[in-house]
Amino acid sequence: MNHLCAGTFYPCLLAILTLASSAVSLRGQSLASPAADADASAASLSSNAPGLPPAPEPATDRPVEPYPTNFYYLPYSRIGIGADVSPLGIGIKGALLLNTVFDARLMQNLFTYTSGRIEISNVNINATLHLRSTAAAFDWYPFRSVWRFSVGALFLNSNQVSASTRIASGTSFKLNGETFYSANPSLVPGAVPLTGSGVIGVHTHNPALTLSGGFGRFIPRSDRHWSFPSEFGVAFTGPPTANLSVAGWACLDKAQTQCSNVGDASNPVAIQFNNAVQTRLAKLRTSLSDVQVYPLFSYSAVYSFNIRQPRARK
Repeated sequence: MNHLCAGTFYPCLLAILTLASSAVSLRGQSLASPAADADASAASLSSNAPGLPPAPEPATDRPVEPYPTNFYYLPYSRIGIGADVSPLGIGIKGALLLNTVFDARLMQNLFTYTSGRIEISNVNINATLHLRSTAAAFDWYPFRSVWRFSVGALFLNSNQVSASTRIASGTSFKLNGETFYSANPSLVPGAVPLTGSGVIGVHTHNPALTLSGGFGRFIPRSDRHWSFPSEFGVAFTGPPTANLSVAGWACLDKAQTQCSNVGDASNPVAIQFNNAVQTRLAKLRTSLSDVQVYPLFSYSAVYSFNIRQPRARK
């Protein structure tokens, strides 16, 4: 260095900068060589490696469905026919697909049962359960799920329980805490035994609003045909009605010395008997007034099929 700077100052400075620049250039080449060699080696391996499968395409935004399908079902393209058992009776129903999240249903319910003779407080009663109604509902499946909320109407409703009786001659019975006797024609000339009939109806509001929920689609949005949906809800039928009619002769004593035709509004015996009937009937109606809804619960079996061809998903 002393030899290089033996001359003037500026030539010496220029010589120093030239040497420093040469050293930096050599150092950069030595550092870059390993990286370049690695890149070259990777390129060589890549050219010699067998072909790899292409990367999967990103997922598309398709509707969430409980049962995957490659088809899109158009509105009014699929129907279902099924049956169920519920407090409304044995039901036959039809369902129509409206769109991805809505269905429509129409239902007919029927059932009749006769109990035969039942004895209550020395009185023989024949009772009949008569169920007959028609209903319609719209079903909503939020977020395209299998959970369902439904709103509808119960109409043409004639659901009721009826009963009839013929009280044997001389039979005693209690009515509103009082004891009466059915007249005996052999002891009271012209008398006939008591007969009666009553009806309890559950159709005060007709049509009646229905609200329900459940699990399972009535019409699957897939290639499946069978579905087994459940349903729980209520029908706002209002308080049940109660009516009673009585005919014949009633007596106040076992010897049947105080008797009257219950249709004679001027006879004290008939007045006492009819007051007891009306008092007991009023108590029954008061008890029934607490019941404002009719329970709905069912488990259905439904078979669905296409009436229009579905479109393939793209």
